[in-house]
Amino acid sequence: MYELIGLCLTLAALMTLNTLASLAAAMGWRMLKHRARGWSAASRARLLFTLRVFPPLVALACVALIILPSYLIYEPHESGETVSLKLAALPLLSATGLLLAIWRGLMAWRATRRLTANWMSQAEPIKLHNIAIPSYRIKHAFPIIAIVGALRPRLFIAEGVFHSLSSEEIAAAIAHENGHLVARDNLKRSLLRICRDVLTIVPCGRAIDRAWTEASESAADEHAARANAEIALDLASALVKIARLVPAGLRPAMPAGVSLIGDDIGGIVHRVHRLTQIAGMSDYAAGRGALAWRVAFGASISIFLSAAALLITNLHFLATVHGLIEHLVATLR
Repeated sequence: MYELIGLCLTLAALMTLNTLASLAAAMGWRMLKHRARGWSAASRARLLFTLRVFPPLVALACVALIILPSYLIYEPHESGETVSLKLAALPLLSATGLLLAIWRGLMAWRATRRLTANWMSQAEPIKLHNIAIPSYRIKHAFPIIAIVGALRPRLFIAEGVFHSLSSEEIAAAIAHENGHLVARDNLKRSLLRICRDVLTIVPCGRAIDRAWTEASESAADEHAARANAEIALDLASALVKIARLVPAGLRPAMPAGVSLIGDDIGGIVHRVHRLTQIAGMSDYAAGRGALAWRVAFGASISIFLSAAALLITNLHFLATVHGLIEHLVATLR
């Protein structure tokens, strides 16, 4: 019973802390999003990614460093306590969230594997400048320019794209995809999918997910456009042409991939407008907001680690935490 109660408390604490941290992250983004509009897209994407992975990481750290030590140190093995239905409810809900997260991860992995195998079955290897990953030409009704795969990314380009885009536009599109590679966006997308409502079924992070997707696409645009104005205009032209080639109602599923037009075709208008703005700027600074984000991130990590070190070495604090746990168990009997 000692181990079962400890497991129930651990799962209940994970769900509760993750839910509270998710709400805090969502509120934090609401407070910061207007100020972050003046930042570069890359800085916004880094901030959003941090906010999205913050809740489960903090929940795991608090449970591992505080909840479990207090329970192991102060809980007697023969306390006579039992697991009631009320006490079991929260752990069951938490376990459901964990299983859903694992299931989503497995389904995304299978879908990506099937998609890659399907495209590779009729893919023709090609050589492209300025991209370091394997590249392939495929026949597809959708005007694909996409990197698929988190650990072993591959670039796929639909045959029709080569007929519709100029060589300069294709080069600009490849520069955009290089931006995703530099930022490791495929790996981040996979991690965000795992973090999405993990340990809880309360959807606290969907707004942050959408904002990160938009910011990551804009960041890849900025990565391509920072070379010169011509590339910015070529990329804007490529986006317009590819959007016009998209068949009505058709959209390939790429759970572990990023395509040139992103997840929202409607967002292309904003991206084209932004690219034309960048092309007209003589002093465009792609790194705006990076310093502020790094200072805030570093300060937050330092504060968290310092607080954790002080708390886990304070036996009085651990005893207080155990007292709260005892009160909770007594309440849920």
